[in-house]
Amino acid sequence: MGSTIAEKILARAAGKDRVHAGDSLPVRPDYMIAYDFPGYTDVMFRQMHDDFGIRSLAEPERYVVFIDHMLTRGNAKEQEVHQVTRDWCEFYGIELHEARGIGHQVMAELGYALPGNFLIHFDGHVSGAGAFGALGWGVRRDLLEAWVSGQIFLDVPATTRFELTGEFAPGVDSRDLVHQIIADHGADGCAHQVMEYAGPGARAMPIDRRQGLCGMAMFTGAVSAVFEPDETALAYARNVARTDFTPQLPDADAEYAAVHTYDLATLRPRVVLPGSARSANTRDAAELAGTPVTKAFIGSCASGRIEDIRAAALVLDGRSVAPGVELNVVPTSEAVHRQAEDEGLLDVLRTAGANIARSSCDFCFGYQKPLQAGENCISTGVLNISGRMGSTESNIYLGSAFTVAASAVAGTISSAGEVGRS
Repeated sequence: MGSTIAEKILARAAGKDRVHAGDSLPVRPDYMIAYDFPGYTDVMFRQMHDDFGIRSLAEPERYVVFIDHMLTRGNAKEQEVHQVTRDWCEFYGIELHEARGIGHQVMAELGYALPGNFLIHFDGHVSGAGAFGALGWGVRRDLLEAWVSGQIFLDVPATTRFELTGEFAPGVDSRDLVHQIIADHGADGCAHQVMEYAGPGARAMPIDRRQGLCGMAMFTGAVSAVFEPDETALAYARNVARTDFTPQLPDADAEYAAVHTYDLATLRPRVVLPGSARSANTRDAAELAGTPVTKAFIGSCASGRIEDIRAAALVLDGRSVAPGVELNVVPTSEAVHRQAEDEGLLDVLRTAGANIARSSCDFCFGYQKPLQAGENCISTGVLNISGRMGSTESNIYLGSAFTVAASAVAGTISSAGEVGRS
């Protein structure tokens, strides 16, 4: 029996010829990634130093830290948090990237998420690296094990394969696909597994759409997601690579827990109701027509890339955000911001009445412009649990950039087709 992509990546990282689903073994990540956040990186650095007596790292180049949260208030507390991270990274010789954008995007731009690489982070959205044929795995507080020892014990996961055919209809994208998958298979449909995407529909999907799809894997219960690395992924990797890399493809006789086929052309705009992004409680956007919105947000580690900004500009060109609605757009990185500016997309959004904010995670977790009680927000963020973006008495609906932009124009939840743009 052959191997899946995940099994091949983990075998290489473990120094084994082969591994099988269910094996438990130590694995050496190519990169150990984190972002500074109180109670996470500061605690891990202190434990490394005080509890384990580590004064230097044998391979500091395998550690990567981003400052991408708590950037927008400009107060002393923010500076204190960030200075702790700066000091520790300087002490250990760890590469630190500050205020360049959301780390899950910047890691790709800087050549960490290369085909065949194995990356770990305490944040599960590192699975977005799967767009490039890398395996990104969120290990939460177990990241300390890797930071201290350089390796981590893992149970090799089974894989569910998704064969994608066709192409998205106008006004539909990969966020609608992942919400449809959750609706079809539930929040535990891929529990403790890797989602492997392949087929002509996968190959036709732009990298940005792949990142958004893989970055939401955790809401199916999966530990990660990965695309078969094709020429699109390899071309991107060659342009940014900082090291050699070895793409991995599944064997023809690889064993899967399940195989599902989706025709992308049949998908419709989907919206997740307030409560949880893991909820199978999704609806066609048309079913929620008339639901008022006061805030709209395009951004997060699963959105805000150039394709999402292009989608929003397509919907908003020649139109205006509805009275009483605030649309905030946060490009995922400085590089994406510059590209969107160069393409004239941000001018289109500004003319329509959108606010363009500095790239950070701050809108997504309610740190910047928190929602107030009674507000309804339509968002491309990653979570819609109560209180995620502000008041626990506000409501968050999740949808694609097309749907968010269309809803901002209509003032109620709407699809791009319903406001005359697709």
